[in-house]
Amino acid sequence: MKVFVTKEALDPYKEVLEHEKTLPAGKHGGVVVFVGAMRDFNDGENVKALNLDYYPGMTERHIEKVCQEAMDEWDVMDTLVVHRVGDMVPTDPMVVVAAWAAHRKDSFDACRYIINYLKERAPFWKCEITTEGNKHWVEHNSEDPGVSERKLQKTA
Repeated sequence: MKVFVTKEALDPYKEVLEHEKTLPAGKHGGVVVFVGAMRDFNDGENVKALNLDYYPGMTERHIEKVCQEAMDEWDVMDTLVVHRVGDMVPTDPMVVVAAWAAHRKDSFDACRYIINYLKERAPFWKCEITTEGNKHWVEHNSEDPGVSERKLQKTA
């Protein structure tokens, strides 16, 4: 498992390929990768920038814990989470989540679980700046509320 937070611009696919080189060859049959980028809209407003802050050390520990939960719940070999913080503009990649497993279902379920945790409960603080110059703090949000608080049901 690898988790890190950076103020540097992300190259998500480079991060995934570099991490995959550290894994045993031929052991995984599926890798699911999620890349989240900054949008230029939120809650009906046009957004021109955002600042994402975090609590160094604590944030990484929380993410490592949820990655371990995913690896315990599904047959996942390894996970990668890289999250950007600091000032960003629309289209900037903000996060990459990857999960490697022998089978795709486990990879998909683990990746979904991790990204929903990041959207719902991870200790990040996001301040958006609208095109009108207004600033507002964003509550944690998810298209699938609660998924990180329950274990997804395994199916054959």
